[in-house]
Amino acid sequence: MATTTSDKISSLKSAVAGLDQISENEKNGFINLVSRYLSGEAQQVEWSKIQTPTDEVVVPYDSLAPLPDDSSEVKNLLDKLVVLKLNGGLGTTMGCTGPKSVIEVREGLTFLDLIVIQIENLNNKYGSNVPLLLMNSFNTHDDTQKIVEKYTNSNVEIHTFNQSQYPRLVVDDFLPLPSKGQTGKDGWYPPGHGDVFPSLLNSGKLDALLSKGKEYVFVANSDNLGAIVDLKILNHLIQNKNEYCMEVTPKTLADVKGGTLISYEGRVQLLEIAQVPDEHVNEFKSIEKFKIFNTNNLWVNLKAVKRLVETDALKTEIIPNPKEVDGVKVLQLETAAGAAIRFFDKAIGSNVPRSRFLPVKATSDLLLVQSDLYTLQDGFVSRNSARANPENPSIELGPEFKKVSNFLTRFKSIPSIIQLDNLKVAGDVWFGAGITLKGKVSIVAKPGAKLEIPDGAVIANKEINGPEDL
Repeated sequence: MATTTSDKISSLKSAVAGLDQISENEKNGFINLVSRYLSGEAQQVEWSKIQTPTDEVVVPYDSLAPLPDDSSEVKNLLDKLVVLKLNGGLGTTMGCTGPKSVIEVREGLTFLDLIVIQIENLNNKYGSNVPLLLMNSFNTHDDTQKIVEKYTNSNVEIHTFNQSQYPRLVVDDFLPLPSKGQTGKDGWYPPGHGDVFPSLLNSGKLDALLSKGKEYVFVANSDNLGAIVDLKILNHLIQNKNEYCMEVTPKTLADVKGGTLISYEGRVQLLEIAQVPDEHVNEFKSIEKFKIFNTNNLWVNLKAVKRLVETDALKTEIIPNPKEVDGVKVLQLETAAGAAIRFFDKAIGSNVPRSRFLPVKATSDLLLVQSDLYTLQDGFVSRNSARANPENPSIELGPEFKKVSNFLTRFKSIPSIIQLDNLKVAGDVWFGAGITLKGKVSIVAKPGAKLEIPDGAVIANKEINGPEDL
């Protein structure tokens, strides 16, 4: 006899009840998520109902109201704000073991150092008290607690809290992996950044912030160097009573997988590639119809978060993420914070400059931000105006450069790339100091050969496979 959904859920409930590593809130949140998933809520959208959002819905950045001149009014704005960085990710893709936010980005400063410097500058300049919240996962919590101690004398209040810890589900019988003896970290997962809203409430942080008169939270990925506080956006939201704003930016061919904003049945919502019917995927990826994508810089009203979480109204799309642990097929169900946009009143997008989206996902991104293409001032990384081309160079580094430690040892210093369009590097390649790369450059070492690019070399529009090509 086939097991029904309600049988699955009741077996799951009794198994989850026995997991003493997690709180009642986490158990309830998890059961709720799995029940929604099993009930097969419609995930796909009806393609014919999709409309392109108007400028009232996705507000052009240039049309946001100018800031007040009076610095006491700016202080009033800042006193309503909290900055929250999503700090649950490990730097594993880049070969690091701790939280990704402690990778050194530039001049010996980490992502976290830069974030603290930026907020400290605001607080010093305006006499405001903008606190920094870090949402950790069980993977990053212990390390982050130690790291934030170094900021005790800074002019920024730093608070940390953990997002939920959910058990991975065994695909065969939909029971939690930890109840089958997998009690180590591999049995668990953090359920995506959509969990930020319930976790803010469950941790007690939300009520504490509201009691201090805080009204808006600016949520961003800790690895997005462009995500600095923007008072024009905050001012606009307060004036227009918008409960939610997603920053979007013009899409290039490199961003084809990013979610986009659409108008759907009278509301603004996020459309992710997973919700797109197969026959429309190419249309979704093109930059003709969908011209913007989600930067995951989000501005959200705190009272609205409390109202929606307490009434269990944030039924955001579920993202099933299949994995394998010790040969066992498991499923982790996740949600994304951007998908919550459709539940907030007067939610909008804002079409912001590309400079507000500068994520470092791989060592190729690190090469860009450590080079002369960017300058660092007051904790803010900005593009060098000497670069004529509005697009960044496209950079492809081979597996030898994938880990940060290997990347750093293979460059004596980061080359000048202001006039570079395209770079491909593969094989056992080593860069000397003071190198300049221009135009289209391909450096591919022959298998088994070591290729050293000498100090001071200037390479323009060249393919190099061995020392004889230099």
